Amino acid sequence: MQYNFDEIIDRRGTDALKIDAVPNIWGRGDLLPLWVADMDFATPPFIIEALRRRLDHEILGYTMRTPQWASSIVAWQQNRYGWTIQPEWLNFVPGIVPGIAFVISCFTEPGDAILIQPPVYHPYIHVPQNLGRTLRRNRLDLVDGQYHIDFERFEQDVRGCKLFLLCHPHNPGGRVWTAEELRRIAEICHREGVIVVSDEIHADLTLPPYHHVPFASVSAEAAACSITLMSPSKAFNMAGLTSSYSIISDEALRERFHQHLEHSELNLGHVFAFNSVAAAYSHGTEWLDQMLSYVQGNIDYIEQYLAGELPQVGMIRPQASYLVFLDFRGLGLSQAELNALIVDKAHLALNDGAMFEGEGFMRLNAASPRSVIEEAMRRLKEATLLN
Repeated sequence: MQYNFDEIIDRRGTDALKIDAVPNIWGRGDLLPLWVADMDFATPPFIIEALRRRLDHEILGYTMRTPQWASSIVAWQQNRYGWTIQPEWLNFVPGIVPGIAFVISCFTEPGDAILIQPPVYHPYIHVPQNLGRTLRRNRLDLVDGQYHIDFERFEQDVRGCKLFLLCHPHNPGGRVWTAEELRRIAEICHREGVIVVSDEIHADLTLPPYHHVPFASVSAEAAACSITLMSPSKAFNMAGLTSSYSIISDEALRERFHQHLEHSELNLGHVFAFNSVAAAYSHGTEWLDQMLSYVQGNIDYIEQYLAGELPQVGMIRPQASYLVFLDFRGLGLSQAELNALIVDKAHLALNDGAMFEGEGFMRLNAASPRSVIEEAMRRLKEATLLN
């Protein structure tokens, strides 16, 4: 069937973080919200129907994971990425960020070093710090419009670390790491005894012609030193269900992490945790492909608009995800001045690049109806010309 991504859905008053939190965060309610990484598209009907079927039963009691949960994940990884995994490699995790925190708590001690690659998703920064770990940075290089890894620096920076948090695909830059890059990471980390936590929540949002390669699939070294965290939540607009999972092929890592989860009963799930994932992966291919095509059209529009109307503002074109990292460095503004331009003049709610350690940038969520993206670009142009 043909899905409608042009529909405007009023989310006000639904406790939607993206909408209803704006007045508390920015102190005003007249901002067009394009910040939180969920979509303004309707959650797919096959997921809503799976939830409705469950609600037809009057008791919302403790719920066990179903065989369909594991089998749908196994089939999705095989069909989408050519990655053969086993059901016993899987465990439920109540969200990717909690999963990262659980891995940190399981495999490190306070004071241990953890490596990140800024600019990067901000929980990578504050979660290790909040847990008393030492943060090390291997800053990515922006070359020819895309982020790249300096592997000589990486090899030096990762030495002595216990964990490396790999954002794959990258957020906020949208970079899809190649199999060769992943193999080099695996070779270095395996040799140095560093566990790679591969956050692959944006994998299903990889945009053609790019292809996501699961980190653990690229080599024996990668499989032996990695914990993969994945979820259908971003791709199928079901983040509020906080249903994620870990994939660990190495038996020693898997047993240690599974025991950590089980001892604190962190892997029990909830009444919608398992049927929603099975519905997404069993019925979602057509919807996902249509949504990605629509989002790619939005990204094309933004790129063309900036080139024609606002050439002083650049962007990193995402190879994956609906998140666009806008480059305002050409305006010569401080970060405070840039925030004032975006909020007070353009009346937009975007993610401040500084939160990712990417000063001079702003992150825009392009997963909205085209008319919303057009309005955002119009506001940005007017504000920039008046500045």
